[in-house]
Amino acid sequence: MSKEIKTSNSASILLLFFLTLSTAVLSQNPKLDSLKTELKTLSSKDTNKVKLLNDISFASYGYDLEQMKQFADQATALGKDLDFIKGEARSYYLKGLYYLRKRELDSCRTQTAQGLVLHEQIDNYPGVSSCYYLIGQTYHAQEDYENAILFFNKALEIYRTENDEAGEAMILSGMGYIFNDKGDFEEAENVLKESIAIYESLNDNKGILSPLNNLALVYTQQDRHSEALGCFQKSLTNYREEGNKYSGASILMNMGLIYSTMDQNDKALPYLLEGLVLAKEIEDELLISKYLVGIGYVHRYNKEYQKALDYYNEALAICERINSNQGRYNCYQNIGGMYIDKEEFELALSYFKKALEVSIEDSGKRGIAESYTQLGLLYIELGDYNKALENTLKGKEIADEVSLLRTQAETNRLLSLIYEQEGDFESALERFKDHKTHSDSLFNKESVEKITSLEYEYKYQQELDSAHIRELSLTKSVKTTTLKLEKSQEKYLWSIILSLIIAMVLGGFIVYLRFRNIKSKTQNIVMEQKLLRSQMTPHFIFNSLSVLQGMILVKEEKKSITYLSEFSKLLRIVLENSRGKTVSLAQELNAIENYLALQNLMDETYQYQVNIDEGIDVTLFEIPAMLIQPFAENSIEHAFPHEVDNPLIVIHISFLNNRLICTITDNGIGINSQKQFLRKDKKSLATTITSERLKILSKDFKIHGAVTIVDRQVHNEQGTVVTLEIPYKLYEY
Repeated sequence: MSKEIKTSNSASILLLFFLTLSTAVLSQNPKLDSLKTELKTLSSKDTNKVKLLNDISFASYGYDLEQMKQFADQATALGKDLDFIKGEARSYYLKGLYYLRKRELDSCRTQTAQGLVLHEQIDNYPGVSSCYYLIGQTYHAQEDYENAILFFNKALEIYRTENDEAGEAMILSGMGYIFNDKGDFEEAENVLKESIAIYESLNDNKGILSPLNNLALVYTQQDRHSEALGCFQKSLTNYREEGNKYSGASILMNMGLIYSTMDQNDKALPYLLEGLVLAKEIEDELLISKYLVGIGYVHRYNKEYQKALDYYNEALAICERINSNQGRYNCYQNIGGMYIDKEEFELALSYFKKALEVSIEDSGKRGIAESYTQLGLLYIELGDYNKALENTLKGKEIADEVSLLRTQAETNRLLSLIYEQEGDFESALERFKDHKTHSDSLFNKESVEKITSLEYEYKYQQELDSAHIRELSLTKSVKTTTLKLEKSQEKYLWSIILSLIIAMVLGGFIVYLRFRNIKSKTQNIVMEQKLLRSQMTPHFIFNSLSVLQGMILVKEEKKSITYLSEFSKLLRIVLENSRGKTVSLAQELNAIENYLALQNLMDETYQYQVNIDEGIDVTLFEIPAMLIQPFAENSIEHAFPHEVDNPLIVIHISFLNNRLICTITDNGIGINSQKQFLRKDKKSLATTITSERLKILSKDFKIHGAVTIVDRQVHNEQGTVVTLEIPYKLYEY
């Protein structure tokens, strides 16, 4: 039971706490030295000097906040002396930006409001819109999403009226960040992609980083880690070139987050430590506290609980000092989760109660729902099912009200466990069905649409292929008839016939090129579709459900629940991996391990290992989806038809001479002996399909791919070894 609770705490708390990235303002100019040099040469106190002071202030944003305010103050004073309203208004906006980064929100709104009045006085609409945008950010920082969207829309309307595409893209990026915080991921993804499209049309490589980073956050919330890593790596490269400390600190935070959620904490820690240094340099205390919690989580993951608690307490002290309810809430949740890991449930209970108090005080329905759910989990562990039921029902009520699918799924799961303990099996079954419904709804719709689309495209390409074959056949008949007519025609038809032949040859050549191109694409799709279906056939699903039914009938309840959970997890992984043409090697190996574990769950007929050579980063390799599994399935089904001592399947990944090699080795009866047990009319579809697919992929990837199968008898050993040379692409950061 406690293992389930730990799983619920870790990743979700990190996601709530870590996700952070500033909605960008305008692109910064890092050439501070040249601007300061220009200021020294400017002796006159005129409007040009006010503009230059504002430019230096803005260029200091993200590099030196105190310097930013210093030059903005100078611009304000000189602008007032010269009665230069536009320059003075701009300086107030910059001071508002300074206070936003210092998280002094009231001061930010005061300064920005002064700038807004001055911009409106001279009808400077771009300045008005920038002030609206900044005020909207203060409401966003307070989680007042309604007012934040209100001011963002005011700014967006002005930018669109003024045909300012860069400003429009900036506002859309900020709105996407708000929708992400609200949990409206679909709307967030839509507006962020719209923002990216505008920046691309403007060829603005710096501006595009803001929506790109925010889109990465959306992907992270949906566990689309590879896509998120790609976005953040591009941003990290830009940070290292430009040196903007605030952006760098936020990006490094999120890189650490993703690796932590992928249970790769050894990779997360360097990013977190580097980012903590930047957070301290820019004196952003809330960001510092987040880094401390992140580093604490790594130590917690490594079971270094005292170190973890030291970091958590340091972060909590900062959150108390700056009065951050969000920070306190997440510190309490992480400390409570750590005590669950240590099975000190009374201490965990006290911290989860504190988290609930903070979330109620902060009026955040998401936090309240999750706090009640955590308490329900903990009371189940403590055996107090009455309090578990009370808290879980409260969490479910709020989750249902605001449509928090993950929390809905979890509360229904808990209610099922509680009702089962109370002997109310009918209610337990009802809640478990609701749990499965909510869990499946998180990914089923997209998966079904993907499968339907693949099947439709496959059928369409088949029909198109047949049509072109008939077209070529007809063309051949016409050419033959033309040649016969040519011999029998009179001389005065020679010129006409010659023209027809030329036209037919050119037409046939064009049709042939078109046919070859479409056939190549069709063959690729057909091969991928066949391989997808070979991974999880109706026969496999039927067998799995039959095994599950047998477990239930013999009342192996715990084993059947574990089997169903693993089966659902594998089905989800397969469907997610089928989304694209390639997946990361890490995702592919995860699917293989889950498949081997599921197949072995019933009676543990074999052992298996998945080995990776030292030095290989499996997240960097993009490979064709579902290339390895058919051979693992062959080993399971055919290698051990009768009793074999210590049956073993070993999958090994190596990278030598720029060749990515995967070997699938078993100690079964060997491929030569297997042929005796197979029907003569049955072919090995896995070998045939994969060989054909590798021919196509080798051309596409421009890297050689091949498959060989050898009976280990040639080495005086028992079993079969399959060697796959896999075409790959290295992940581009």
